[in-house]
Amino acid sequence: MAKRKKKLKDLRSQRWYGPEDMRASSHRARSRQMGYSTEDFAGKPRIGIINTWSDMNTCHSHFKQRVEEIKRGVYEAGGFPIELPAMSLGEIMVKPSTMLYRNFLAMEAEELIRCHPIDGVVLMGGCDKTTPALLMASFTMDLPAIYMPAGPMLRGYYAGETLGSGTDVLRYWADRRAGLIDQETFENVIGGLSRSAGTCMVMGTAATMMSLAETLGMALPGSSSIPAVDSSHALMATATGRRIVDMVWEDLRPSLIITEASFDNATVIDMALGGSTNAMIHLIAVAGRAGIKLDLDRFDTISRKTPVLGNIKPSGKYLMEDFYYAGGLRGLMVRLKERLDLTAKTVTGGTLGDSIQGTTIYNDDVILPLDTPLYHEGGTAILRGNLAPDGCVIKQTAADPKFHQHQGKAIVFKDYVDLSARIDDPNLDVDENSVLVLQNAGPIGAPGMPEWGMLPIPKKLLKKGVRDMVRISDCRMSGTAYGTCILHVSPEAAVGGPLALVQDGDIIKLDVPNRTLNMDVSKAELNRRKRKWTPPPYPASRGYTALFAKHVTQAHEGCDFDFLHAGEPTPEPLIF
Repeated sequence: MAKRKKKLKDLRSQRWYGPEDMRASSHRARSRQMGYSTEDFAGKPRIGIINTWSDMNTCHSHFKQRVEEIKRGVYEAGGFPIELPAMSLGEIMVKPSTMLYRNFLAMEAEELIRCHPIDGVVLMGGCDKTTPALLMASFTMDLPAIYMPAGPMLRGYYAGETLGSGTDVLRYWADRRAGLIDQETFENVIGGLSRSAGTCMVMGTAATMMSLAETLGMALPGSSSIPAVDSSHALMATATGRRIVDMVWEDLRPSLIITEASFDNATVIDMALGGSTNAMIHLIAVAGRAGIKLDLDRFDTISRKTPVLGNIKPSGKYLMEDFYYAGGLRGLMVRLKERLDLTAKTVTGGTLGDSIQGTTIYNDDVILPLDTPLYHEGGTAILRGNLAPDGCVIKQTAADPKFHQHQGKAIVFKDYVDLSARIDDPNLDVDENSVLVLQNAGPIGAPGMPEWGMLPIPKKLLKKGVRDMVRISDCRMSGTAYGTCILHVSPEAAVGGPLALVQDGDIIKLDVPNRTLNMDVSKAELNRRKRKWTPPPYPASRGYTALFAKHVTQAHEGCDFDFLHAGEPTPEPLIF
């Protein structure tokens, strides 16, 4: 039984149901209309369950069953569950990018919580943007909240080879474009990859953000690594439902859990996992909703002193299922316990240190020891220079080391349409030392900052065996991707950032060890080009896309809407 700080009269839902007046009587009557007697819900916390299931979200296909298991836990603990469907952001199906709609889901979830008689909330997410969106909403509302991760799918197989989604698809697709395999073989590879419900089973954005949600203290200990179809995942869902009821009585809200130390912990874990570059944008946005300043320099400071210990694709060789069997996220935390603030709070009511007590690591090749890391620095580095004065990112662990210090001539594409039209042109003046540059693919320019950052290597180079080269853009890439891809260049080209001024033949200088990215063009010449530059038209004049373009912040600021940052809370709804 939870140590109660709240009494029944203090519950938020009592504003709707408690008074002896016509309005509250109508609310109670409408509950009976749905088949619930007063005894079913009277005196019980009402638990919202925000479910991001849909028929178009392959990663969340098991959520229909999991929501029932969450409800079971809520009932067991003496609560009353209310399922609230929300926009489902399935990365594969949504175009141009789920990133365009992350803030949409965050707004929707926030308003779903605000406008309904809810005392606490379970957040069901996993596929890439659902996790940060739901956390953003819960931090803004600051009601008792707990996150339930979707979990990764099972490992893939083809012709005796273990495959990871995204990472190995991209590898085989390069071979297909080079003419090394036929279409039938490629289709068979695809068919062997996705064998169950759940998110990508490599350390892509989904796995990264689920891990970071747990590290932040917003999910049950050990929950983020459980494969989606493992029976332990169903048990975890029920436990999550039980726990949120106690959290309501304890009045354990995100503001009592989340601190700057929580985000430092999350950044350490991100770097040690070789996590997705997208985590930068999402963590900055989530922190902003909590009123915590998190900037790119903080990521780089932590990256320089945090080794990669998670031997997981695309940086390593194993998959999430292996990670779970090896000890999972708690095992990684044990390795890094001296670098974490173990006093940080979690949804358990205890500390992060409590969460890892008694954890065993079962495979030292999956969760590497500190003295034999996969890499001595974190997975992501922050670069600055005259090409990215506000910063950009590179997943250094997924790049060919020979390109960590490199210079080459720019081959510029004004947008993705231009790229698609010309990249395989046999007359394109490009070689393996060239630097491919994509403009106008950022938050406003695309719009929505799609995952176009792993620019395709020209077919004529693929046929020569080239599999990596330096690529620069103001967009993102999938956390499952790899290669020497410089991403999130800020400010973006569409707002007149220096990326908009790059021209064919400019010499680009990349220096990862020294954290710089520059174009060898004089300031006077850049000023001349800037005077001639004209902004592209907004991508839309109406609807949500127009709202997005007018209010989204730049990548280094988290790409949240400028009117949703932490500030004065939105008032509770008036009830008449």
